[in-house]
Amino acid sequence: MDLAMDEFEKLVVEELDLLPDEVVEGLENLVFVVEDRPDDGSLDLLGIYEGHDLFDRANYGYGQLPDRIVLFREPLLAISESVEILRHEIHVTLVHEIAHYYGIDDAHLHELGWA
Repeated sequence: MDLAMDEFEKLVVEELDLLPDEVVEGLENLVFVVEDRPDDGSLDLLGIYEGHDLFDRANYGYGQLPDRIVLFREPLLAISESVEILRHEIHVTLVHEIAHYYGIDDAHLHELGWA
């Protein structure tokens, strides 16, 4: 599947808008970014949270650059055979990375069925 960057970004925004209020209302000092691939050029990583989760922020304070959630367009496209599947994968990736923002690690995400 292939999708131009602007069309992909539009899907990401639409999926963000569909997330429940209780998931997004607490997000502060955080930006969402779309990049083609991770720095290593692989297709293995769908997204990443870069920053300090809410529990660690007390140690670092505010006044720093915003944390980032990055979604990688090419890996997500590589695992999606249709727009419907792509939307689902974007949604799952957003929830997964937002969970890291809230301090939920991969082990707990596995327990919850989100990893």
